[in-house]
Amino acid sequence: MHRRAAGPVGTVAFITFLLGIPVLAGGIWLSSSSTDCVRFLQLPLIILGVTLFSISLLGLSASCYARIKLIRFYLFLLFLYLFALLFFVVFAFVVTDGPKGQVVLNRAYLEYELSEYNGWLKDKVTDGDYWEKVSECVERSGACGTGFGRYVRDPSSGLLVPESADVFYQRNLSPIESGCCKPPTSCGYAYINETVWNPAPGIPTTDPDCTRWSNDQQVLCYNCDSCKAGVIGMTRRHWRKVSVINIVVLVLLVILYFIGYIAYKYAKNAEYDEYGGRMSKATPSMFRF
Repeated sequence: MHRRAAGPVGTVAFITFLLGIPVLAGGIWLSSSSTDCVRFLQLPLIILGVTLFSISLLGLSASCYARIKLIRFYLFLLFLYLFALLFFVVFAFVVTDGPKGQVVLNRAYLEYELSEYNGWLKDKVTDGDYWEKVSECVERSGACGTGFGRYVRDPSSGLLVPESADVFYQRNLSPIESGCCKPPTSCGYAYINETVWNPAPGIPTTDPDCTRWSNDQQVLCYNCDSCKAGVIGMTRRHWRKVSVINIVVLVLLVILYFIGYIAYKYAKNAEYDEYGGRMSKATPSMFRF
């Protein structure tokens, strides 16, 4: 009987081991991303990946030694893991819920307003002490550094000069670049280069971010609400990508779990037949082990 269940369960355990790779890789990718400065979901994702590896190794051991108690324990742990992964996916979607950004006339990039967001993630990011760490991370990431600036050769002088405003306005900026590296479009500031903007005289501004902007390359708009919104937007973008992978993994794990469970129940029923037991006693409720 044990051998009947060992083969299918071993196959299931091997595939679940492989499925742990994208889960763990997603956590490592988020942790190593220089522009992902909100680092409270990466560790749980890495833990989920390592846990799936461990559960899968238990399943492989159970199938190799054909120990029915270990197979039962493996299926039980996998069942609990499915709920943990489901909770994590739902939680990630809920906390990163919000708009993708606002379309601005004659701009290819989107702009981000903190007032458009709400909920736990906004409260977390806007907390004074936490934002101080996040803003320092954004500055260290170099998102607004030399890589942000682009230069073209002036045909008359042959010198490299910053790209024109019209070219800059057609760039596809990331949420952090849009929110932290330039002032909001509503301020009406005049473009000099990507990180130098001068106030336009006579244009009234009601957005507090307009007074927070500074051409000091160490300040820029790191203290702006638009920067906080940009960080939330970037976190949302990254986590939605990872969540899609986790949903695929979750669906595959559910299918594999039922394959392993059916193999286990079939082998258990076969044992009753082999030793003269009645089938009716060997087929309890589907979710009992």
